[in-house]
Amino acid sequence: MKDTMTYAFPDLTRLYNPQSIAVVGASDKAHSIGNHAMINIVEHSKFAGRIYPVNPKQEQVMGLDCYPDVASLPEPVDVIIVVIPARGVRTAVEQAGEMGVKFAVILTSGFSEADDWGRAEEAALVEISQRTGIRLYGPNCPGLVNLSVPLGMTFSPAFKDDLTPGPIGLATQGGGLGRNMLQHGDRGVGIACWSSSGNECDLQVADFVHHMADDPDVKVIGCLIEGFKDGARFAAACRHAAEMGKPVVGLKVGRSDYGARAAQSHTASITGSAEVNSAMFRQLGVIEVHDLDELVDVAQLLARKLPSGDERIAVFASSGGAASLCADNVGASDLELSEFTAETLARLAEVLPDYAAIDNPIDTTSISISHPEAYGQALLAAATDANTGLVLAPLPMDYGSYTEHNAGLLAEVQAQTDIPVVPIWMSERTGAGYRVLAEAGLTPFRSLRNMGLAVRRWIEYGKWRAARDAGWSPLVAQTGSQPLPETTRTLTEAEGKRELVAAGVPATAPEVAATALEASDIAQRFGAPLAMKIVSAQIAHKSDIGGVMLQVAPGEAARAFDVIMSNARAARPDATLDGVLIEPMAQEGGIEAFVGVARDPVFGPVMTFGLGGIYVEVFRDVTRRVLPVSRDMAFEMMTELQSAPLLKGARGQSPRDLDALADLIVAVSDYVAANPEVSELDINPVWVGAQGQGVVALDAVIVVAA
Repeated sequence: MKDTMTYAFPDLTRLYNPQSIAVVGASDKAHSIGNHAMINIVEHSKFAGRIYPVNPKQEQVMGLDCYPDVASLPEPVDVIIVVIPARGVRTAVEQAGEMGVKFAVILTSGFSEADDWGRAEEAALVEISQRTGIRLYGPNCPGLVNLSVPLGMTFSPAFKDDLTPGPIGLATQGGGLGRNMLQHGDRGVGIACWSSSGNECDLQVADFVHHMADDPDVKVIGCLIEGFKDGARFAAACRHAAEMGKPVVGLKVGRSDYGARAAQSHTASITGSAEVNSAMFRQLGVIEVHDLDELVDVAQLLARKLPSGDERIAVFASSGGAASLCADNVGASDLELSEFTAETLARLAEVLPDYAAIDNPIDTTSISISHPEAYGQALLAAATDANTGLVLAPLPMDYGSYTEHNAGLLAEVQAQTDIPVVPIWMSERTGAGYRVLAEAGLTPFRSLRNMGLAVRRWIEYGKWRAARDAGWSPLVAQTGSQPLPETTRTLTEAEGKRELVAAGVPATAPEVAATALEASDIAQRFGAPLAMKIVSAQIAHKSDIGGVMLQVAPGEAARAFDVIMSNARAARPDATLDGVLIEPMAQEGGIEAFVGVARDPVFGPVMTFGLGGIYVEVFRDVTRRVLPVSRDMAFEMMTELQSAPLLKGARGQSPRDLDALADLIVAVSDYVAANPEVSELDINPVWVGAQGQGVVALDAVIVVAA
């Protein structure tokens, strides 16, 4: 499906690589924000462009001539960095926009995250941006750094200590947490650039992801997201990154109600449903992680090599216990050890002593101390094995100079192969050996648990990449993110089923009786055990109020009509009762599934699928996809359920008609995509027969915008 909305992502080249900068609020006053911002540019960056301090109270700042206001600048600079109190920001940005400044990086807080005045001021800034063309970064943010220069447009006093360049681009909304990831440079994680976007009154994470996808210095993009300003725009940026071969690793705050509330108050963005966010991430190929160290671990591994998805693992250690424990974690993480070729086994037997374990996992024993050259030769044999896609090297203790030497051997072997050689530093003592690994770019994992998470994410990304449907695009890319309707109405079941049948969804063809006599006549025509249900636009959950009777004999239909109507009047005296729906019961032997669609304000319509009964009510065994859902996706949803064996025919049962079920899922997706007024749809249950018997929607609730 092709995107029909046009996303005019801005050219951010002059934001990340400006030729001229003005610091509004520059100061010589020690410990002031304006002083830190100037020091980071003048002393700790290698910025070769022009710098203009702006401060009406000083003639010079750090030896540079100072200007009283933005309007007095000798040229329209590429970037103004704004570090003055909130009440002066609007004037500075207005002057900058009018003279043709391209970007304003607003570090100042006190806007939409604070109070009504701040929200009004932020809206005024947006109006200036739209009127003059100046693009706004922030407000309420720590700034932007480009370590490929390096250039720090930030007030952070830690900038000077976080200058490890590398292939990872970071786009975060939170400032402190973004800085945390920069400080992984101490273990060899190199960062190309970091954007921390704050309130995102104009530029947002999606814009930075799109820019980094085109940046030759960036191989992997890491995102820390608290809320989405525009879900459709984020999806478009991530699709562009995938097209450019740049993996995106995403950490979304708000997986619990506590986190969602905190994130929304922090960034004034829409946090969204965690389940929907995860579904969207999965379909876009965004690798979802749940903590900062996991984000960094996965990103650095992807930066070293893009996986194919079928990698098998070799474990190489000088400790039998470490080898066994590492192999155990490989298995527990659903990873697979490689089987060494005969040539590899012969080479290992040649260089290692008889008492060493040469099958995978390898235990070289104490030769790492006594014969380090043999240690290096054995490692090279494992790393060049034809069946091995990654080598794990757990290091359980620091043996000082011996570990330092062996770390150098790991780096030497890595230089001879593109198969990642991945150390796992298990000791709390980080000596010279640790620094050798970090400086060589062999970023050590800090635990076997972290290793398992990161390597599994790495391989899963390779599988996604291999199976990626490059033509798929989320429906929200055509419609844009839309707010939920303020008022809705619910179709009756009979109306809903007529809609579904017209859309190609197999459903029963019920009739509605307005009187007991009509119920008897309809029942006699059907002549089979019947399902009877109350019909009322105000009653969605019919069984909860005694509004459903099943297995009704045709001769009992009139009495059943009276019972259902009486129950409904007692439970909902305010409801309009249109009568009782009557239809034949589904044949015996089927199992029940459900298919539902709800509209998410960030990412649009999302389908939920699962089996009925306790599997959804007790075990919450469901899977989700953002629309549109293709036939391949429908089969993926079936196999992802923990209860999937019931569909395939567990314990001697007949396999279900999965082809027909997939067709129903796709038809529902197509129906919602073609009818934007549908706010919610719930088919529960779907009767799923044995192979060849088909499927039938037995109940349907459709909610539409009023």
